[in-house]
Amino acid sequence: MKVLSMNTLLAVGVGASAAMWLSKKPNRIKAESFLRDLKSKVKPTVFEKTEELPIEKGGHPHPHDLEDNNMVSEGAGYSVQFYNEKMQ
Repeated sequence: MKVLSMNTLLAVGVGASAAMWLSKKPNRIKAESFLRDLKSKVKPTVFEKTEELPIEKGGHPHPHDLEDNNMVSEGAGYSVQFYNEKMQ
């Protein structure tokens, strides 16, 4: 019979303790919040690094930019069509 090493027993104990602690919803919420904060500190998002948004002309197409105007009108038409289908 193999003898379990101290590292194995320690890992099993830590895993069981973590499972018991995470079995309660408030503790899961705390752990999730902690991990989210840790992730944002290690790897900040693009929007946290810069002060300006990457959108150059969002929502205001130039009157002579036909492709952009067509895209904007198609987007508005889609939302109206979706609304009409849901209401009928």
